[in-house]
Amino acid sequence: MNKETGSDPGICVDTPALAVFLNGSILYGVAAKVTKDGKTVSSASDLAVKTPQKAATALPKAILVFAWLSLIAEVVIIGTGGAVRLTGSGLGCPTWPTCTPESLVPTAEMGIHGVIEFSNRMMSMVVGLLALVVLVLVWRLRATRRDLFVLAAIVLGGVVAQGIVGGISVLTGLNPFIVGFHYVASLALVCVTAAFLVQAYSPVGPRVRVVPSWFAGIAHATSLVVAVTIGVGVLTTGSGPHSGDATAGRTGFNVEILEHLHAWPAYLAFALTIVLVVAAAVRRLPVLGWAAALLAVELVQIAVGLFQARNGLPELVVGVHMILASLLAAVMTVVLLRMKRAAPAE
Repeated sequence: MNKETGSDPGICVDTPALAVFLNGSILYGVAAKVTKDGKTVSSASDLAVKTPQKAATALPKAILVFAWLSLIAEVVIIGTGGAVRLTGSGLGCPTWPTCTPESLVPTAEMGIHGVIEFSNRMMSMVVGLLALVVLVLVWRLRATRRDLFVLAAIVLGGVVAQGIVGGISVLTGLNPFIVGFHYVASLALVCVTAAFLVQAYSPVGPRVRVVPSWFAGIAHATSLVVAVTIGVGVLTTGSGPHSGDATAGRTGFNVEILEHLHAWPAYLAFALTIVLVVAAAVRRLPVLGWAAALLAVELVQIAVGLFQARNGLPELVVGVHMILASLLAAVMTVVLLRMKRAAPAE
């Protein structure tokens, strides 16, 4: 039994799994060294240099192209969903799955709100179609790239479930808690799609951690704080003025208090990310670029958040804030996944 990993001797490997930012620790071990037969082969810091740079995998180009399109679509639908809420079009189509009891599509008398809501529903069809294409493309690889197959299946299943949740939100008159869950689930799908791309560009085979255990711990803590920040942000939005429809209810929480509760973990996540960037730069860790990208997204997100809070929550700025949250979740996912790389050749 290896004292540091708590596992039997052998090359430390990870199991491809769902990489949501809520708790990256389920994906990563905490071994400080790579061991084989109980003997030290290499330290994690050395591995960043010794790991061979292999071709992504011999994946067909179509898989990568449609995976990228799927990720883009997942982000875009967060933007279109935000537009529905911010323009007061949440009940532009008052029924589901049809737009009205008599019509699948919006009618002329429903005006622009019906068009906006129906357009968002059509965007969900695009997201679902792209997810289906990715799953079909990886189907024949399910034996050798089970990681990709599982992630693709999760995305498609999640998109279908999201359609149902969206329908429930309409049928409940835009209940703020259901609408908030709808948004969080969309962020989770962004994370899974980002994880798919990271795995797709990674070589097949055993993987080892290429950062020190303390760095991994800080990264996981950062992901948890980011999750809390987003969660409180969802409650804040659900308590604010942008309900999606004049008749929709709010959470009943004090929005001013929630704004402060939302800001505190955001600043903590920013501070922790600065630690990650400085540590990665000093130790020359291979995750430096992605850690820096995470810091940049957080900086812009904080600036946008402060602007919207001090200027009466303008609709366009709130929409940008929502989209930036999806990018933040995606980059956080990549940072966690890139802490492991392919094990060096024997």
